[in-house]
Amino acid sequence: FRSPHRNATANSIIGGGRIPRPGEISLAQHGVLFLDEVTEFSRDVLESLRQPLEDGIVTVSRTHSTSTYPCSFMLVAACNPCPCGYHGDPEHDCNCTPLQIARYMSKLSGPLMDRIDLQVEVPRVKYESLIDAATPEGSSSIRTRIEKARAIQSKRFRRHNFKVNAEMRPRELKNYCRLDDDAHELLKTAFSNLGLSARGYDRILKVARTIADLDGSEKIGAAHVAEAIQYRSLERKYH
Repeated sequence: FRSPHRNATANSIIGGGRIPRPGEISLAQHGVLFLDEVTEFSRDVLESLRQPLEDGIVTVSRTHSTSTYPCSFMLVAACNPCPCGYHGDPEHDCNCTPLQIARYMSKLSGPLMDRIDLQVEVPRVKYESLIDAATPEGSSSIRTRIEKARAIQSKRFRRHNFKVNAEMRPRELKNYCRLDDDAHELLKTAFSNLGLSARGYDRILKVARTIADLDGSEKIGAAHVAEAIQYRSLERKYH
C-alpha cells in the first residue's frame, strides 16, 4: 500500500532520476496505489499513469540506459466534487462557479477516466444512517463472497498465465463474457448513447463478469451489465 503526497513529482511516482530508481507505482506492485485529493496532483503526473495502468510495466529511459520496472497495481483515487467540496450537496450551497468546477475536474482527463473501472460518488452521510441500529454486512461475510468469486476466476483461467477478470485480453473476453440478448441490447444502447470507447466497452464487460461472479451466476445478465455501466457515472458527468 503506497500513498504518495499530492506534491510528488513524476519521477517519484513513475520512476527515474539521474540514477534510475523505481517509483511509487512499482513499489505498489501487486498492491494499492492510493492518491488522496487526486485533483491536487499535477496533470503531468496523472497523465503519466495512463500507459503503466494499461501495460503493467513502466520503462524509464536515460541517455545511456533504459530500465523497465513492473507496476501491476490497483489505483484508488479520491477527491472532492469541487474546490469548496459542496457541489451537489443538498444541504450546503456550493460557492464554486461552473468554470471553477470544470477546471478543478479537468485534471482527470477523459483517457485517464477511461481506465478507471469503478467511479463512485459518495453523498453526505445522513444522521439517520449514523444512528441506525440495523447491523450492516460484516467484513468477514464480504470477504467470503470475494474469495468465492476469486476461486471461480482461478478455475476459469487455470490454463492461462493470469488469474483475474481484469487481466483478460480480447480473446478471453469473447470466450468468457458472452451476453444474453437483453444484456447485449443494453450494452449496445449504452455504447451508442454514452459514446463509449473500445477500452470502455472492454472494461464494462470485465466488471460485469466480476459482478456476475460475485452473484454466483455463470451467465452475464442485463442486471450485471447495468450495474457495470453505472460505475462509469463520473466519466459521463464531467467529460
